[in-house]
Amino acid sequence: MAVSDECKLKFLELKSKRNYRFIIFKIENQTVVVEKLGNPDETYEDFTESLPADECRYAVFDFDFITEENCQKSKIFFIAWSPDTSRVRSKMVYASSKDRFKRELDGIQVELQATDPSEMSLDIDHVGECV
Repeated sequence: MAVSDECKLKFLELKSKRNYRFIIFKIENQTVVVEKLGNPDETYEDFTESLPADECRYAVFDFDFITEENCQKSKIFFIAWSPDTSRVRSKMVYASSKDRFKRELDGIQVELQATDPSEMSLDIDHVGECV
């Protein structure tokens, strides 16, 4: 499984320049490629609506939040999207290449596995407190 240079480049832009709110990746011809870039002003709802209902994807989401101590924080979530209605072969391909792809994206702080949008709630408990 190859990873296109664009995947790494766009992830670095999200991480360092905050150019995007989210990135959705798909596997195409044995290569992980960028499918969609979310503008910085897009919401988590925009992100979940961008995921296909019956196909697997990888995604990263830059989540801004305020902790109980009133600290402004940001965490980068990696989401392995694998809906129950997707094809078994697709689920296997995405599951078997997930860890290798995730290693290409240096800076992932939280990982979520989801088969439906309700499993992707960005809970502050996932992300920690002020340091």
